Amino acid sequence: MLILRENGRSAFKTPFGEIYSSINDLKNILEKYKSKSHLIISIGDVTTINLQKAWIIPDMAIIDNRIERKESPQEDKIFYDKIQLHTTNPPGIITKELWKTIRKGFNLIKSSGNDVLIVVDGEEDLAVLPCVIMAPHGSVLLYGQPGEGVVLCEVDKFKDKAKQLIDKFEGDLPWKSI
Repeated sequence: MLILRENGRSAFKTPFGEIYSSINDLKNILEKYKSKSHLIISIGDVTTINLQKAWIIPDMAIIDNRIERKESPQEDKIFYDKIQLHTTNPPGIITKELWKTIRKGFNLIKSSGNDVLIVVDGEEDLAVLPCVIMAPHGSVLLYGQPGEGVVLCEVDKFKDKAKQLIDKFEGDLPWKSI
């Protein structure tokens, strides 16, 4: 289990990519990634909902059924008709269970070609780090930057930074052993 140290929290305010004001501003960019068979990963309920409303289904989505710490309204519930995985991850922590579930999700996408929805009991915010570290080459990850928009992260450009940010946590480094 990795626990984010209090003095490491400020490092997460800097986005892992370019911020766009809406999913519509990204639609053409995302269609290029999809056409090249690169994975599109979304983290967060609002980001995933907005992608689905734009008819872009992420290959992997990680949600917690909460928007700004409040339960998502019923009309904003996210459903996938393929593969759903469930895990637990408390706020400010990256559990080994979350790490393993994300790894399993990538393996299922690779082996089956199906989209994967991971539903987190707790909080999914820090799932950005294991996703960036484990995502296949060429993948893009999208997540919300509160009050600013949606971040488009080309994971290949941020793998080293993600590994450095893991050092701001206390505990085991699961990415070295999984």
